[in-house]
Amino acid sequence: MFRRHKPSTPERKRDHAIHGSALPVSHNDMRTFFSLSQLVLSAGHLKPPPIQRHSKITYFEVEILDAQSKKQICVVEKIPPSSTLLDIKHKFHKVCPQWCPSRVGLRLERNGPYLKDSVNIKSLAASSIITLYFTDLGQQVSWTTVFLTEYMGPLLIYLLFYLRLSSIYDAKETARSLRHPVVHLACACHCLHYIRHLLETFFVHKVSEGHTPLKNLIKGCTFYWGFTSWIAYYINHPQYTPPSFGNKQVTFAAIAFLICEAGSHCIHVALVHQNQSGSKMSFPSPSINPFTWLFVLVSCPNYTYEIGSWISFTVMTQTLPGNVAAHCT
Repeated sequence: MFRRHKPSTPERKRDHAIHGSALPVSHNDMRTFFSLSQLVLSAGHLKPPPIQRHSKITYFEVEILDAQSKKQICVVEKIPPSSTLLDIKHKFHKVCPQWCPSRVGLRLERNGPYLKDSVNIKSLAASSIITLYFTDLGQQVSWTTVFLTEYMGPLLIYLLFYLRLSSIYDAKETARSLRHPVVHLACACHCLHYIRHLLETFFVHKVSEGHTPLKNLIKGCTFYWGFTSWIAYYINHPQYTPPSFGNKQVTFAAIAFLICEAGSHCIHVALVHQNQSGSKMSFPSPSINPFTWLFVLVSCPNYTYEIGSWISFTVMTQTLPGNVAAHCT
């Protein structure tokens, strides 16, 4: 009998492919296929990798016009978006050296408010060209110069009256009269008051780096220097009469003056520390320092202590100019 020839494995696969019948699939292959299909479905739609494009930096042009005549003064080109208005002023100063940055006032509208130096130029841009209106603010001085001038003047002026210069008082009348002790005490208290202000300007307060018109310095000096001259003239006059209640009145007022001076200094220190801490409170809260307990009643106790100092000085010297200065503080 003839044996039936069994086709080999490759031939068997070829016959199945020709006749269209499916090959038997093992159980492990089915599990692998099922796992792969689940992974594809959970991954979602396949997206091509994003094309990386190089970002282009947009530069602005600033056209500066005269606020009165609307005539073009200059055009500042190639301004980066990160620039501030102060950068524009410095570049404007290079084009027009006669106007330093401190006296340059820039506005979006002719009658609008002046823009701050910290404003970002990108926030002003409606297009690539920005139009600003220029106004000359006049001669400017720094705030540090303002405070030092206002406080140094009264200190020196009072000492000139205290020395009783012959150009101020009659020399013969000055030689005949004897000074009451309250005159010397008043000079010491007055000097202490303005020396404290000067030291706080240097070591306590954070003075703004901005500038202010020269006319504001003249106004401040007129006020401080004028009242100091008025007060010092009467207290150091040869015909000055001491307080009515004598040493008790002088001693009580002097103690009150020193307390108010100490309180004003403590409040200034507390306000500076509050600003450094970054708290969002409008004013500091009272602390263990008794001088800060006044925050419960008023928001700015430093002015309260300042008025108290001048009222105490007025009672101590019993002079009318001191009383007026206390009300004008």
